Amino acid sequence: MKGTVYKSTGSWYTVKAENGTFYECRIKGKFRIQGIKSTNPVSVGDHVKFDIETKGDDTIGVIKDIEERENYIVRKSVNLSKQTHIIASNVDIAFLLVTLNNPPTFTTFIDRFLVTAEAYHINAILLFNKIDTYSEEEYGEVKYLMHLYKTIGYRCIEISAKTGLNIDEVKEVMTEKTSMFSGHSGVGKSTLVNAIEENLNLKTTKISESHSQGQHTTTFAEMFDLSFDARIIDTPGIKGFGVVDIDKEELANYFPEFFELKSGCKFNNCLHINEPKCAVKDALEDGKIAWSRYKSYLQILEGEEEHYRKDIYEK
Repeated sequence: MKGTVYKSTGSWYTVKAENGTFYECRIKGKFRIQGIKSTNPVSVGDHVKFDIETKGDDTIGVIKDIEERENYIVRKSVNLSKQTHIIASNVDIAFLLVTLNNPPTFTTFIDRFLVTAEAYHINAILLFNKIDTYSEEEYGEVKYLMHLYKTIGYRCIEISAKTGLNIDEVKEVMTEKTSMFSGHSGVGKSTLVNAIEENLNLKTTKISESHSQGQHTTTFAEMFDLSFDARIIDTPGIKGFGVVDIDKEELANYFPEFFELKSGCKFNNCLHINEPKCAVKDALEDGKIAWSRYKSYLQILEGEEEHYRKDIYEK
């Protein structure tokens, strides 16, 4: 039988078969997935092949094979630094909720999210939430940010989870897809999910940031079917994507506007910092690349993990 993994608890997997029936499954033998040193061989979103076994009154599934993944999201394993933990696989859309203030979402955080989505080959969409709360001046700032990211090629939707503005557009985008929602605590993720599907009550509403950070427990993702032919993956305790281990030479490839220009650089391995005849630096000086994007690039390049959480204007 074929099915999709909806929940993983480490040793048991809830699999939805093609006929719509859910089965509790285990793994038979050891899975070695090429190129990934992972603490969990099977993740939510995986398409698997399994057999049904009946022992006494119990019917369980045994996972025999995992189909090739379109993509997957990882984070470093808490206990084993060399290994990764796969959060989810076969994700169609990663939404990032952005708020100008209350709380502020800085461009460095947005850019890290987008870089990681590019590296994972996941379509990223920016949702500018709480549009109904902004003054004219603040709305102008939101418009500027939307223009910046639209120019690069990212889809941006202004929404209000509270009033329902453009929620139908979000649902339309989600239809027939598997989606994830990320963003800082307080940006309105749970309000948005409830506006999309009432009474879903995802775990995100119950887990506080302070509680989930620094805990040596594994948090498991879970997938839910929505009423309009869409799926949502809930990842409790995971603030957003962390930047995966990207080689310095590769980083610029995940900034689409840099990648477009790289063939114009004098050196093939140009890092766009001090090299002569750099097309990216020229475009930056000409105002064709946003300085905020270049600043994010330098921060990630230098491995400044924590700076994206800070307000650079803080006195």
